[in-house]
Amino acid sequence: MSEKALIDGLITYLCFIPILTFHEFAHAWVAWKCGDDTARAQGRCSLNPVVHMDMIGTIVLPLLAISLAASGSGLAGFIIGWGKPVPVNLNNLRHVRRDDTLVALAGPAMNVLLALVLVLVAKLSVLAEVKVLIDPCLLVAKLSLFLCFFNLLPIPPLDGSHVVKNAINMSHETYWKLCQYGFIMVIVAINIPGVSRAVAVATFGAFRFMAGMFGL
Repeated sequence: MSEKALIDGLITYLCFIPILTFHEFAHAWVAWKCGDDTARAQGRCSLNPVVHMDMIGTIVLPLLAISLAASGSGLAGFIIGWGKPVPVNLNNLRHVRRDDTLVALAGPAMNVLLALVLVLVAKLSVLAEVKVLIDPCLLVAKLSLFLCFFNLLPIPPLDGSHVVKNAINMSHETYWKLCQYGFIMVIVAINIPGVSRAVAVATFGAFRFMAGMFGL
């Protein structure tokens, strides 16, 4: 097992937790503002990471993937992680399809905002010569953008699928039936070179654009 790969994986995992927290918080907060207080009543309008963590999806599987990757196993590529889904009662939304789309886009939008803030902090760190903050800020910014574009894939139950569902007026019943196979579809998709490359291109393209904005 590669010790460096293990350490790098654990560092990436620790950076991923706050990104996930902001992402899920944004979903819950926008749902509340759109008329559904289900998530808020369950304590999900919070920046406490614990309330957004799923035992299997946020802890067990990601740590297993890190261990497998460190040991050189190709099985690591077939494991994904997730946060605890934010509950949304569509019947409580004021304008169902519009608000469902806004709730879905809130997570990725938060990721973009978080990345912008982190790149700005990295720039200020350069100016203040606080070098210890530069690399961590840029790493978390990249991870945040990756989570943004990954979640925008139009595969149930990812955020992008809600946007497509509402754009084509797919029935909610049909959508939830598709969600039953969502885990399998996501696993297949991320192992298709074209899909993973598209997410990578979008991630690094957006990162370079932000870095260029701040002269990094």
